[in-house]
Amino acid sequence: MQGNGVAAVGECMLELSALPGGDWRMGFAGDTFNTLWAMRALLPENVAADYVSAFGDDPFSRDQVAFFRDHGIGVARSPVIAGARPGLYAITLTGAERSFTYWRADAAARRLADDPAALRASLDGRRLVYFSGITLAILEPKARDTLLDTLKAVRGGGTTVAFDPNYRPRLWPSPEAARDAISAALTVADIALPTFPDERALFGDATPYATAERLAKAGVAEIVVKDGEAPALVAAAGDTTPVPAVRVEAVDTTGAGDSFNGGYLAARLSGDAPVGAARRAHRVAAAVVQVRGALAPFVTLKTAFG
Repeated sequence: MQGNGVAAVGECMLELSALPGGDWRMGFAGDTFNTLWAMRALLPENVAADYVSAFGDDPFSRDQVAFFRDHGIGVARSPVIAGARPGLYAITLTGAERSFTYWRADAAARRLADDPAALRASLDGRRLVYFSGITLAILEPKARDTLLDTLKAVRGGGTTVAFDPNYRPRLWPSPEAARDAISAALTVADIALPTFPDERALFGDATPYATAERLAKAGVAEIVVKDGEAPALVAAAGDTTPVPAVRVEAVDTTGAGDSFNGGYLAARLSGDAPVGAARRAHRVAAAVVQVRGALAPFVTLKTAFG
């Protein structure tokens, strides 16, 4: 594989998962990290994988970076911010459906673009860089522009850029601000991995086909529109193909879309065509919803990937 492996840009948080009996389990998760976790599991060990963010100097941040390292994930040139700390969220479940409570206003990750030179050094020469609408939402406008300018530059050097709009209304001051930022991000993306209900809510798309058509008009060459248990719509090289999901009995749907993204990108980097990659991605997502929390064990992901 050419280039210096893969990188994801964003915020990894402390995750509290409710367990039966009132106990809680602490882990580490966040949308772009969940996707990188799946890629790390599914790509060869000699492919570098780095999570590009900003970290605090507190014990939780140190534990987080150590957790990454123990699972073959680096942090490249991500800055350490004195006095900062990670964000936190808690998952509560009703059946298999989850709801989230967040504490993240002063998270270190909001400063991931404060050092443009370090950010560029972290992303230069990568085979693939992945980011999301949540990455954009946690940044101030100037930092958001720095990130997009950096992605444009590394893309010009041959890096493939993948983007999931992942619209979360509570993170944005207005829908208009989200539309503007996400539309700007699409101009630097080679691969887009949107979720149809998000796109319908933000852009008013009537169908997944309308989402794919809008993103293609924005210049994105490869598009996969996820839609929960409905087929994913793959639009690439002039063809549009629905790819059925894998139906399973879900235990916890946390991280399903993120793991789909990781499975899809790992399959594409391994040489699969888009439709075949979507089939493997569905299998990975189906495996993840059968475990609690956002991160399935590597062996579970590898078995599903095939």
